[in-house]
Amino acid sequence: MTTKGKVANKELEMGEIVSKSEQFIEKNQKSILYGIAIVTLLVGAVLGIQHGYLIPQEKKAAAVLFKGEQYFGKDSFALALYGNEADYPGFESIISDYGITKSGNLAKAYAGICYYKLGEIDKAIEQLKSFGGKDKILSPAITGLIGDCYVNAGKVKEAIGYFEKAAKQANNEIISPTYLKKAGIAYESLAQYNDAFKIYSSIKEKYYNSEEASDIDKFITRASELAKK
Repeated sequence: MTTKGKVANKELEMGEIVSKSEQFIEKNQKSILYGIAIVTLLVGAVLGIQHGYLIPQEKKAAAVLFKGEQYFGKDSFALALYGNEADYPGFESIISDYGITKSGNLAKAYAGICYYKLGEIDKAIEQLKSFGGKDKILSPAITGLIGDCYVNAGKVKEAIGYFEKAAKQANNEIISPTYLKKAGIAYESLAQYNDAFKIYSSIKEKYYNSEEASDIDKFITRASELAKK
């Protein structure tokens, strides 16, 4: 087939595709317009919900949360959690009433910490796990606290996973080595000295400027010697 013939065939194929597309649009015009209308309505509904409901709810939640933060800052964990039976309902109530807001989500973190401080470990774990966040400070701290809860509950193996996850989430010299060191100590408590050695060594290699790295050599030496026994 000549070059002109190939071009002619290509143009014919393209013409058929365009023609079929036009036919499809003509045949399904009502369905397409209906679909566009549905999408438009959905977008409008989402924006309406956001501006007409979520934003006002967020403002209310933030105002209530502020009072709880004051109690929390004074270590009045029971009051922060359950309220004062007057002008503040408590973190639990905020979660129930404003759970879908940012302040409601933050209340879950506060509630988890309060339960931890009050020694109610199972409830602490439940609330801390329900918190959702992606920042490099609070999220790793909450993940690490779940690890602390598991340690207190005698579930050290589960705790290690959360300590390592917290270190990975943070990925910085301030938070990561703190949780890696906790993971190393937890490994040692389970007599998993090779794993402890690897964790301690990673602190020395990756976070050598951190405070934890200043005395990490003695942890590395201890884990190494115990691994040989």
